[in-house]
Amino acid sequence: MTRWTLSIPDKTDRTVRTFLARMGLKKGDLSKFVDEAVRRQVFALVAEEIKDRNADADPEALERLIEEAVGHARAHRP
Repeated sequence: MTRWTLSIPDKTDRTVRTFLARMGLKKGDLSKFVDEAVRRQVFALVAEEIKDRNADADPEALERLIEEAVGHARAHRP
């Protein structure tokens, strides 16, 4: 595990902690909440970057590449 030191506006802190409390979560669950939020945001940004990069690509060629990659992944999964 890695520790982060973050500066968060007071209003955001209160909002998140209130939400977690309403959900029945405890103080330690804040780390899990932040971890999930960061992972989702990184995923969304990477997906957007890929979409932008492939905006001019041929849709049929992309579909073939995707099918090939999925087939390879399925053939080599444990």
